Amino acid sequence: MSHYFTNDHVKSNEHEIDVIINNLKLKFIVDNGIFSKKGLDFGTRTLLENIDIKKIKGNVLDFGCGYGPIGIYINKITKANVDMIDINKRALALAKRNAKLNDVNVNVFESNIYENISEKYNFIITNPPIRVGKKLLYEILFDAENHLKENGELWLVINKNQGAKTLAKDLEQTYDVTIVTKNKGFYIICAKKR
Repeated sequence: MSHYFTNDHVKSNEHEIDVIINNLKLKFIVDNGIFSKKGLDFGTRTLLENIDIKKIKGNVLDFGCGYGPIGIYINKITKANVDMIDINKRALALAKRNAKLNDVNVNVFESNIYENISEKYNFIITNPPIRVGKKLLYEILFDAENHLKENGELWLVINKNQGAKTLAKDLEQTYDVTIVTKNKGFYIICAKKR
């Protein structure tokens, strides 16, 4: 079975979508073989509408960027230095094109989890790839601590049905955890590095 975090060769069918997030109009080219190709997914929208945008500055990592909505929105609003990573080559190509389409200056590159990451970030923001399974998901979220600056924050969205309560509790072993909001089963979690 193919997943959006793999590089299977699914037949391309590109199209453009219009997205409005907090009154900001953006355009994205989307395609088969990537996450949320029909439009901005509710989880990502909820994350972006509830992140404390006024404090986002410095270096930001968009982990699992897909076609780019998180990193592009963050750069457009804050002018923070944004790195965007994914393992899916089609998603990376779209993210680069979408950065140009939305006139933002971001750094998009391939990385399997954090293998190509050498920076430390003030913020890591993600709608994490839940379907990779709990072991890999926890590796992604707990290893984020090693790539955060002092007092850095990991922001993520996860659905209640995908173990949001358990994850929030488990993250407390490593981070200072705040459940920022809950919306239709989606939890927005801020995990601050101790």
